[in-house]
Amino acid sequence: MSLLTISNLTKKFGNFTALDGLNMEVEKGEIYGFIGPNGAGKSTTIRVLLGMLKATSGRAQIFGKDVWKNAVDIHRKISYVPGDVKLWPNLTGGEVIDMFVRLHGGRADHRRSELMERFDFDPSKKCRTYSKGNRQKVALIAAFCVHAELYILDEPTSGLDPLMESVFQDCVQELKQEGKSILLSSHILSEVEKLCDRVGIIRQGSMIESGTLEELRHLRGTNLSVETREPATFLEQMEGVHDIKKNGHTLSLQVDQEAMEQVMKQLSSLGIISLESRPPTLEDLFMRHYHHKEKLQSGGGS
Repeated sequence: MSLLTISNLTKKFGNFTALDGLNMEVEKGEIYGFIGPNGAGKSTTIRVLLGMLKATSGRAQIFGKDVWKNAVDIHRKISYVPGDVKLWPNLTGGEVIDMFVRLHGGRADHRRSELMERFDFDPSKKCRTYSKGNRQKVALIAAFCVHAELYILDEPTSGLDPLMESVFQDCVQELKQEGKSILLSSHILSEVEKLCDRVGIIRQGSMIESGTLEELRHLRGTNLSVETREPATFLEQMEGVHDIKKNGHTLSLQVDQEAMEQVMKQLSSLGIISLESRPPTLEDLFMRHYHHKEKLQSGGGS
């Protein structure tokens, strides 16, 4: 069942179109990764979902309710973490966390202390003394203290060190085990790859690809690194072969699934000395989409 649904969503600022017919669904109990470069429309989408911006056209619903008309009701069951956290400078971190939890209708309990310990956070200091990473911890601890049905996380690990990123990932996995739903907007592709059940790639306000990681990898193929006795001079002409890099008789290339058998036959005829393969990463998928689109816009082939 879809907890969050976006249909043909458009948002214009004057003559600029920030969102252009965007479609997206987040199912109950899943972690959905929302990726794209700065300016792609991720934060605009999230502001529409939070009822902070009114869409120009299209539909956005959470829990079956319109996000603009029913923002107050929706907010009772969601928890949000922004990527750039602003805090009251004269309050302590602990005071801010308690206030956020009370505003959501809850109260601080043992979960607060547990999260502070896990995130190695000192709640007694004034917020004006906090680094960006510590300000982010305030928002994360407050968000995870709240008993919500949907967590909307917009670049949530911005400013965190790798150890704290790992703690964050553990917390998200625990929420999923509790049946919660998470919309995770991130530019850290390894984080999305590790956590998310499905991924949507946004470009210039439109969803250019979405699906499970396995579905996206099926479209992408496999990365090969191969050393042959004889030089390979034919690969550039083969269909389904991309991003060829040569270093003597050693090649790195990306091969679509349907072309793999023919490519391997040709490489075998040259005498394979060593061969290494790996599945594509989310970054491979991401860059492939963008490079392909840029070639088309510049008049080049695919």
